[in-house]
Formats: sequence, structure tokens, C-alpha cells
Amino acid sequence: MKSTHHHRAPLISASSSSSSSSPNHSFVSRLLLLLTLLPVSLACLAFILQWRGGGLADPASASVRSSTSVPGGSDLNHEVFPGMETVSSVSPKSHQSSSDCSNLARSSSPSFPYYGDWKFGVDTSLKPKICITTSTSAGLDQILPWMFYHKVLGVSTFFLFVEGKAATPSISKVLESIPGVKVIYRTKELEEKQAKSRIWNETWLSSFFYKPCNYELFVKQSLNMEMAIVMARDAGMDWILHLDTDELIYPAGAREYSLRRLLLDVPPNVDMVIFPNYESSIERDDVKDPFTEVSMFKKNYDHLPKDTYFGMYKEATRNNPNYFLTYGNGKSVARIQDHLRPNGAHRWHNYMKTPNEIKLEEAAVLHYTYAKFSDLTSRRDRCGCKPTKEDVKRCFMLDFDRSAFIIASTATEEEMLSWYREHVVWGDKEVKTKLLRKGILTRIYSPMVVIQALKESGVFSSVVSSASTNLSKKKFLATSDISNSSRSTTSESLPAKENKSEGISARHLLGAESAVPPLSPPGMEHARYVTVE
Repeated sequence: MKSTHHHRAPLISASSSSSSSSPNHSFVSRLLLLLTLLPVSLACLAFILQWRGGGLADPASASVRSSTSVPGGSDLNHEVFPGMETVSSVSPKSHQSSSDCSNLARSSSPSFPYYGDWKFGVDTSLKPKICITTSTSAGLDQILPWMFYHKVLGVSTFFLFVEGKAATPSISKVLESIPGVKVIYRTKELEEKQAKSRIWNETWLSSFFYKPCNYELFVKQSLNMEMAIVMARDAGMDWILHLDTDELIYPAGAREYSLRRLLLDVPPNVDMVIFPNYESSIERDDVKDPFTEVSMFKKNYDHLPKDTYFGMYKEATRNNPNYFLTYGNGKSVARIQDHLRPNGAHRWHNYMKTPNEIKLEEAAVLHYTYAKFSDLTSRRDRCGCKPTKEDVKRCFMLDFDRSAFIIASTATEEEMLSWYREHVVWGDKEVKTKLLRKGILTRIYSPMVVIQALKESGVFSSVVSSASTNLSKKKFLATSDISNSSRSTTSESLPAKENKSEGISARHLLGAESAVPPLSPPGMEHARYVTVE
């Protein structure tokens, strides 16, 4: 008996242990099942909401449905880019039938209401009609993303004054094939026409004449803007904007992601709208495509509390000459009206009155300046000035451009890269985080998402592949010359040379002594004159 009892004891112990572990095992199994079913249930719920709402646009996502048949410029009407809706699909009836959840989701996402295919056919009933004019020598890799991004924003017409690479047949034929685009070549005939123009024969622009590099570009831009005003009026445009191909409009503050909507809300007595500029702040030295790789920008003085701006000025400037690397006085869009003229590349003016202007508190121009390391050498190669502190003053208006030119002209590749990392690239995470928290730096993803969506949907490749091989530069110039000649005789913007004294007299009365050049933001020397609000 004693022995039997001894042998049963382990059996009783094992049985007791097994029975106690069984509830524990069951609890773990149920917990694992719950954790498995929960995300699956949430995914199903999200799918149902998305299906009922017709698809929810996620502006923060760059992944889009790629077109299944793009070759030859095939129809992309059924491809919807993130946040984009065709005008016909957004009707009061459709909104009423959709669920409250989908409406809530729609209202919190940017809306891109323009166009379903790469041709971006323009609805002539849309108001206001907006055009952009630019002077460029860039390639298609820069011009096409820039152009179609602004088409998404509601810009219908582009006046492209091209030279250099942009004027080569392989590029210009593509540009000419795009609806709403007029290409103007810089020919001897064009220069002779501009030499007889009104602003060339007035004094307010004359201080920029006969100087190389940036000064020469500034004069060309102004003369081209004068011609664009005439073209815009003849095309029935309501607003005109001068923008470089390294600049994108960011229409923050509008009810939809739309420049058209932004300008539609402008009071009718306003003649000019100023967009303060933000400057790209790159975080790597190997950026190849700024529009899709850069998301960090330095905010403009006009969009910051003054105590923050001056309080963080040293950290934000990083031993560079100014707060911004280049200009800080923004760009402007003008209402098409009688007596309108350019006032340099950044502003517009009127011969008969002082324009009534407003400055936007949220919208901005995003300037992608020195965003690629190659920008150092490309600027150097376009300018024949000597790399001395005195001679660069003849060529460049802004201090950073002068310093960059000297470095690019005298340093080795390794020294240039070191200088670029120190003065342009934001590599210090601690400083970067501090300035982001203070609001000096900001993240903006919308342009990146839009352009990436256009690219992945095959828009750019469709444009290139469908460009007509029959376009002739000679034929275009002949047509352009005939139409421009008729414009110059009927428009007040380009009067005959004998009206020169009348123009100078009117300008003198208005006090417009000189064109507005690219200007740097306020420096610390201005701090004592600023009243902190």
C-alpha cells in the first residue's frame, strides 16, 4: 500500500497541472483570434465606406492606379488622379446620394477638379481664365511637370518664350502640340520687334540694360511679359501670371486645390494679387527631380510672426548672406485690363493708375532654387563674367548668386560639393527639427503628390509620344509674326515709338522710377523698425 501510494502521487500532480493549463491555453487562443479578426474587420469596414463613397482620395499617398494602355496618347478619361474629380462628376445630386462619411472624407482632402485626360481640354465656360507666361531654356523633364501641374490648378493658357534647349525641334514640337500652349522663339525678328516696344524706349527699365547674365534675363522677361499681355487680351484671358519653370503655385487657403478658385474669390476691385514665395530647403545633395523629391520649404517673412522671424534669423540663415538664398519678394498675378504693363519679373503696373493690390496670407509660390547640385555649374556656364567680387556685381543682383558663381568658377568638384552641403543642404537634424517646430520650415507634399500622379498615370509619356511630327517651326513663326503684328497696331500696350514721351510723363506722375528687381527678405538691420504684433 505504501508503495502504491507513492506511485500515484506523480499522476495526481500531472493531472492537476494539465487541468490548470487548459484555461490558460484557451484564453491565449481566443486572444490571438480576436487580434486576427479585428484588423480584418476594420479593413472590410474601410472597403465598404470607400465603395459606397465612390472612392476616397488620399492626398498624402503617391501611389496611384497606373494606366493600362497609355501608348500613343490613348484616352486616360477613366484614370482619376489622387484628389482629382472631373467637373461633370461633382454634382449636387451625387453629393446628396453619397454617405455622410464619404462627404466628411471628401471635405478634408484637397480637390483637383480639372480634367481627366492628358490633353486637359479646356471648358471655355470656366471663369476666370488664367494664363502663365514664362521665359525658359529648360528641357521637357522640367517644363512638362511644371506645365501640367498648373493645368491641374486651372491654368488654361501658356505663353512660352523659348531659347536654348527649349527651342530645339525635339522639344519645341512637343510643346507646340499641347492644347493651350503658344511657343514664341527668340529670333532676330522678335528682338527687332521688342526694340521698338514701349517699355524698351522708356526709362524705368533702362538701368538694367546692357548688362550680362541675370540683368539680361530680367530685361528679356520684362519684354516678353509686355508681349504676353497683348496675347492674353486677344485670347480673352482674365488674369496673367509670370512664373519661372522652377516655381510652382501653392494655392493654400482656397476651398479646393485650385488657382482658379483662389482668384474667383478675389474682390473685383483688386488689380494685382501677390504670392509670397517659399524657398526649397533640400535635405540631400543628390536630388535629381526637385518637384517629386523636395517636401521641405522655408516660409516667407510675410507668413511668419516677426518675433519668430528675427528671433530665429541666425539659425535660419546659416551664415549665408540673407534669409533666403535668392529673392524674397514673391511673384504676382494681374487682372487683364487697359494700360497694364510689367514692372519687372516680379510685379505688374498700370500706366494710368496705381494698382490696387492684395497679398495672400496662405497661398505661396514654391521656389525650387539650387535644388540640384548641378545648378551651381549650369548657372556658371550661362554667364561669362570673371569670378571676382567686383565683376560678379555686373552679372548678379543677389549676394548668394554672386558667391555661388565664384565658387563654381574657382573650386574643384570636391570643394564645390563641400560648399554646397554647408550652404544649401539641411543636414543638421537638430537645427532642422527646431526650425520645423518654430514654423520657419514647413512640409508641403501636395505638389509632389500631383506631379508624381501625373507621371505614373502616363501623362508626360503620352504627350511626348503623341506629338505631331508635322509641326514646323517655320510655319509657326510665320503665323506668330502675322498675329503679333496685328496685335501691336491695335493694343495700347505696344504703342508706336512716337508715344514715348507721353508714356514717360504718365509714369513720372505715378512715381514709378524703376522696375522692381528680385529683392532679398529683411535682414537683422531691419529688426528695430518692425513692430511686433
